[in-house]
Amino acid sequence: MSMPERPELSERAKKIIAAAALAVFIILMLVLAYVVGRPLLKYVQEPEKFREWVDSAGIMGRVYFLGIQFLQVVIALIPGEPVEIGAGYAFGAVEGTLLCMLGTIAGSMAVYFFVRRFGIRAVEIFFPIEKIEQLRFLNTAKKRDALMFLLMFIPGTPKDLLGYVAPIVGLSPGAWLFITAVARIPSVVTSTVGGGALGGRNYVFAVIAFAVTLLISGIGLLTYRRICAAHAKRGKEKEE
Repeated sequence: MSMPERPELSERAKKIIAAAALAVFIILMLVLAYVVGRPLLKYVQEPEKFREWVDSAGIMGRVYFLGIQFLQVVIALIPGEPVEIGAGYAFGAVEGTLLCMLGTIAGSMAVYFFVRRFGIRAVEIFFPIEKIEQLRFLNTAKKRDALMFLLMFIPGTPKDLLGYVAPIVGLSPGAWLFITAVARIPSVVTSTVGGGALGGRNYVFAVIAFAVTLLISGIGLLTYRRICAAHAKRGKEKEE
């Protein structure tokens, strides 16, 4: 006895289901950002209490932190630097960097596949259309993957935005996995090293580390803006 064939959904039904799923995701992210994100960020910004909690939780403290980092990447409204500094303070620079990178990779890939499924509407949850349009040049750039790697590698660039745009501009899952696993290391290290110095009460080194990080991030942000402006100018010249 053959099983009856399931009727295919109409295009209208598919669009309704997709819109409903996206709406549920938006509501869930807003709730998580308010209920979990705000107190979580405040907690991580109190390094002593955070380290005490980590020490008391044992191995589960690492597991919980991976969840924290995953959530920070997925909910782009939560800034990453305080979490990374807290990781350096609580776990030390080396282990803190490793945990941050594992959580970041998992979160980045989750974002990639979600955006690839729902398209630019998913990106607009967190970012205004103007910022998204600034990166349209990545869609047609001849050296798109290399340029995305460079933008992710430079500290100070908006990595959450780049992560949400990656599937929109056509990066493959493999290319994005490599970029997010390698190119984000410098920006994470600069934060965890400073946090580790604070945890070790090496305040002079911590101040130097944060000052250098701030300088590099400022240069990186200016570089990012110049790259975007240069490609926008080229785009206008081609249209004319």
